[in-house]
Amino acid sequence: MIDKTIPFFNTILRCDKYKSQQGKLPNGYAIIPYQKGFETDWARLEYAIGDFSSVEEAIQYFMMKYPKKGRTTDILFLVNDKGLVLGSCIAWTDKRQGNDVNSLHWLIIDESYQRNGFGRAICRETMNRFYQRNHRPIYIHTQPWSWKAILLYVSLGFRLQKTDTFADYTNQYDDAMRVLKEILSPEQYQLLESMSDD
Repeated sequence: MIDKTIPFFNTILRCDKYKSQQGKLPNGYAIIPYQKGFETDWARLEYAIGDFSSVEEAIQYFMMKYPKKGRTTDILFLVNDKGLVLGSCIAWTDKRQGNDVNSLHWLIIDESYQRNGFGRAICRETMNRFYQRNHRPIYIHTQPWSWKAILLYVSLGFRLQKTDTFADYTNQYDDAMRVLKEILSPEQYQLLESMSDD
């Protein structure tokens, strides 16, 4: 479970260089695009970690934000061989200084299936969507309580941004790094410092 007692600060990452890599999955698992009904599964996963106050609120958000825009092939889901949805990640766009920019949204893996490489696999498949269209850079907005995801993003080529931002986010790099320094090992923190851009 995500520890939401960790202070929230807008944390921005950007990936300028990425080579397409297949997300490796064990037998019996697949990454597939959105299908009608998956919004309920997405809402269940997001509600379970406290991102929404109810499943209904999460469903409403998802339906307003994503399928209505018509780009359902960019909304990816991790499923097992019984069709159970175990995770999701979305290749999307936001605005930066009036122009469209690529942004990776809502990486989530069911807590019981974490630490098995599923997050890395679906993240890679999502980034491949951008790669296939030669769309770079790719941005992510996150926060210190998602520090495990931040370490994953950095391992995939993202760099923390000290000042750059997108959408309407105020970049709070210094505050976020102060919090992360208290959570991470010295080696992990030094890695993030070394993977930060001005």
